[in-house]
Amino acid sequence: MEIYGRVLRAVRVEGWSQRAVAREFGLSRDTVRKMLQYAVPPGYQRQQPIKRPKLWPWLGVIDAILSGDKQRPAKQRHTAKRIFDRLKDEHQFTGGYTIVKDNVRSATLRGQEMFVPLTHPSGEAQADFPPQQRRPIAGDPGLRRGHSRDCWR
Repeated sequence: MEIYGRVLRAVRVEGWSQRAVAREFGLSRDTVRKMLQYAVPPGYQRQQPIKRPKLWPWLGVIDAILSGDKQRPAKQRHTAKRIFDRLKDEHQFTGGYTIVKDNVRSATLRGQEMFVPLTHPSGEAQADFPPQQRRPIAGDPGLRRGHSRDCWR
């Protein structure tokens, strides 16, 4: 990322030619030209999902193991290594550990809740104010601070 900024600065601010920048930084002129097309490096996105033909017949077994683990305590759940060992021992799986590990990771991420709604009872609020803005008011509850229960406004 640092080289990206240095190349952009050399060409756009300092006025170097693309050929001189390529020579100075040890890059291809095509690479320099591509760097100048974007303000930040473009990310890489896969066009199609990864194909794992050795794992396809056992996807149902892996999903069954993971769904059975949801009812178990955290310490008793299967790890990717344990699932791989079970596939090899019980189902004669001939693939590698990495494809099993990647599939288990993606399956657990798919099953996680990503949104947690926040609800607060009406009529109550908690806030922390910087010390400069705190002014106690006698008899007026104002906003309640969570820890000290002092009244501030």
